[in-house]
Order: sequence, then structure tokens, then C-alpha cells
Amino acid sequence: MAQATTQTRPTRNPRAAQPAEEKQFDERTLHIDRVARVVKGGRRFRFRALVVVGDRKQRVGIGLAKGADVSAAVTKATEVAKKHMVKVSLYRDTLPHEVEAKVSGAHILLKPASAGTGLIAGGVVRSILEVAGVHNALSKSLGSSNKANLAYATIDALNSLVPADQWVTAMNDKPAAKKPAVAKPVAKKTAKKA
Repeated sequence: MAQATTQTRPTRNPRAAQPAEEKQFDERTLHIDRVARVVKGGRRFRFRALVVVGDRKQRVGIGLAKGADVSAAVTKATEVAKKHMVKVSLYRDTLPHEVEAKVSGAHILLKPASAGTGLIAGGVVRSILEVAGVHNALSKSLGSSNKANLAYATIDALNSLVPADQWVTAMNDKPAAKKPAVAKPVAKKTAKKA
């Protein structure tokens, strides 16, 4: 009698054998748009995705990319966002100071808020502040409502924040050492004889 050898067959899906990788970033799709280019035979449609990526620990990035289908566009935009991460300076779960930024027609104003206020922001701005780890802030969009430009303006505003320990105030501004007063030579006046 021949011995029956048991062989394990490889699984059809190689990802099934791997443990699920825990995501270190919070990825959110802010906007998906169908864009077209006109060619000789008609229109060619593609998809453009705007994605924000953050770790909720003061790092955030946005990406805008196009792809043949929605999933390809979102994947590309996520990779772009991960490459363009910025560090956000926070002070007690809010912004250290008021900041304004303008990109193209979009104009954004971000203000710090006291604890318990929450995020007073809409749409794109709220999503970016959430994934950046901001818990209390006020915002106002003063210009265009274009989502891409608003996202870039928000990132510019967050990038221009100055940490509280780098502020120049009366407390941490060291007075310059006083130079000893140097006596100026006095010119002697000569009396004119008439």
C-alpha cells in the first residue's frame, strides 16, 4: 500500500495569510470629481480625488491626484498626501494663535478656542483639523469655496503657526546688554575777533 502524502495547497489569496496591518494614519477622502479632456472622438473621463492623511498627533498632509477609476485616484492621492506631511504646532489641543492664509481665491481664518468648544469648522477644514489632532478651534472661510484651494489654504495656515515657546514676548525676550555711554568730544567754540 502506498502512503498518502498530504500537501498543503497554497491559498488563492496571498493577502489572507498575512495579518491585517494596523493603519497608522487616518485617511479621509474629501472630494471626488469626474474630469474630462476633449479628444477627436469625444471626451475621455477620469477621476480626481482629494485626500487628507493625518496621524491625529500633529502631522497632516493632503494629496490631489487623478486616475482612470475612483480607487486608483484615491490610492494615488493618498500616496501624495503621505509624501507631503507637515508638522502642526498645537498648544493645549488648540492652535497657539490666530492665523490666516490665502491660496488662489480661497481665504481661510483659523482661531484658537478654549477647552470644550470643539471644532467650529465646516467640510474640508473640519476634516483637516480633525486628522491633525486639533480638538478646539474656530474657523471661517472668507473667499472661494473651492475644496482643493480651501484644503491647500488650510495646510498653509497650519504650516505658518509659530509654537508658543518661540514667541517673542516681554517674558522671554532677553534685554540686550547695555553698551557703556561714550562721551562725545565737544567741539571748542572759538570767539571771533572783530
